[in-house]
Amino acid sequence: MNGEYIDKIMEMLKKQKGHVGFYYKDLTTGEEFGYQENEQYNAASVIKLPIFMCVAKWISEGRASWDDRIKVTHESKVPICGALTLFSDEPLVDLKTLCKLMISLSDNCATNLLITHFGIPAYMEEFARLGLKDTVLARVLFDPSPVTGKFRNYIVPKEMGMLLEQVYRRIFVSEEVSSFIEEVLLLQQINHKIPGYLNYSVEVAHKTGEDEDISLDVGIVFTKKPFIVCFAGHDTNVGEWENLIRQISLELVQMHNL
Repeated sequence: MNGEYIDKIMEMLKKQKGHVGFYYKDLTTGEEFGYQENEQYNAASVIKLPIFMCVAKWISEGRASWDDRIKVTHESKVPICGALTLFSDEPLVDLKTLCKLMISLSDNCATNLLITHFGIPAYMEEFARLGLKDTVLARVLFDPSPVTGKFRNYIVPKEMGMLLEQVYRRIFVSEEVSSFIEEVLLLQQINHKIPGYLNYSVEVAHKTGEDEDISLDVGIVFTKKPFIVCFAGHDTNVGEWENLIRQISLELVQMHNL
């Protein structure tokens, strides 16, 4: 990568308020760089990426089936994002649909159903097997219990980048599983961050997350020379941070399309 681009991006990141992190990898050359990329960040909905990948892995191993169905009870419905909370009845929904809703619409109800179906300990054990040393799933979404340091979901930008690279290179479990994960990530409907300034000029397979002072987006950007980019930030000004995410993403796409 042109050193001028790196210096410019690092300068912009250092000026951003709050705890922000960034990870980039050129999938053609293998070149990578980051800013606080190995630190933990409040996960928000980006925790849904490793949850999805665990479920896909378990199904490939025969632990469950995509056709297995879970009942969406009124008690299980939580505030949107998503669609399931809007159902007036209590539908039975298969695991494949739950995963697609969890990623494409960031459906919180679907996420909680998947977490409770398999159990938090199972996810944490699988995270360890996947090499996710500091990514943590500690609670369901909208858990009424107090949020503390030990009872919070965390992601690490570089660890999310590692997962995305395995998907891109078709080495996460198998070519079939990796292809399916990428296909679902390409269905993402929340597109105001990494793709925000790109005007649909390139495809982005990604997962976002946001809350009151939290915003994240991690994905594969399919330019002429594809790359991975992961943004995470909390205790920050979300409007300024998301504008910076869009700006840096555009800079990277322009560089990769030269």
